[in-house]
Amino acid sequence: MVNPTYEHENDAREPGGSWAGLLIGGMLVGLLIGGLMGAVLMLLVAPQSGKKTRAKIHRQSHKLRKQTAETVDDAVASARGTARQITHDVSDKVEELKRGG
Repeated sequence: MVNPTYEHENDAREPGGSWAGLLIGGMLVGLLIGGLMGAVLMLLVAPQSGKKTRAKIHRQSHKLRKQTAETVDDAVASARGTARQITHDVSDKVEELKRGG
């Protein structure tokens, strides 16, 4: 008999497995936010007038919001695709078991 726990663990480790998309998406979001926060910090310590610095922070914050929203949308789409695939795989297994598998 096949050990379902062992199969599930292997699927999660394979490229394109159920966890791979989520981990990559999370890592990309973290890198994006960290990089943009570093850029904002650089603007804060740059030797400029307060008005110029505030304008740059305002522009960067809009850019950050847009990029973060796009990255989150991509991660959500990836997670939905993974969930659909898992649902499909489970349905196939159930049908197989019903047929005497």
